[in-house]
Amino acid sequence: MDDIVNTSMSIRELTRSGKLLSDYNYIDIEDKKSHQYKGVFVSNQYAEEVKHFIESRLKEKQEKKLKELLQFAGIARGDTENKNIQTLKADKADKYK
Repeated sequence: MDDIVNTSMSIRELTRSGKLLSDYNYIDIEDKKSHQYKGVFVSNQYAEEVKHFIESRLKEKQEKKLKELLQFAGIARGDTENKNIQTLKADKADKYK
């Protein structure tokens, strides 16, 4: 099992010595003056996994947002047939039982 090897450094330190990327699994980047966290650099052996993870998270967010928008699509088409909110909630509850 590989040990997780990481460190924290500034962007300036990283640019001065690019070989550090091969020495660590990931590197936390922080602003040395304000100690504000800026991000993370990942070793090339994990880069594809991280890309796939981020892409899947973004896709999930987009699908959730689309689903939230589509719940109102029926209202715009007139599918509510002038029903009150209680009736609509009851219909929705029956639909998903």
